[in-house]
Amino acid sequence: MDAQWMSEDEFEAAVDSALDAIPRRIAKHMDNVAVFIEDRYVPRTHEDPDTVLLGLYEGTPLTERGEWYAAGSLPDRITIFREPILEVCATREDVVEEILVTVVHEFAHHFGIDDARLHELGWG
Repeated sequence: MDAQWMSEDEFEAAVDSALDAIPRRIAKHMDNVAVFIEDRYVPRTHEDPDTVLLGLYEGTPLTERGEWYAAGSLPDRITIFREPILEVCATREDVVEEILVTVVHEFAHHFGIDDARLHELGWG
């Protein structure tokens, strides 16, 4: 499907809703993390140029932070990629569900959960 069928504002609202759906008991433990929306992931030079991502976590998971972390570390970054999500979804409901799965998946990385475990849990 054409990646332009949902406006950027509608997509951003769906990401905001997914973030709001994270239970407070979990959200209160999120630390120094920022969420961004970009159109598409651009593979790095060492990656397959055909790499397609729906989301990306970049940072230091909470499980790996030591005392050094508090000394001016930049926020972790979670990026949600709009166009690939729109391309794999047929309806607005599909988009909302895929955004939720992607947000949960990337925040799980913030908490130190790896892809293998996420797949086991059904959030792959």
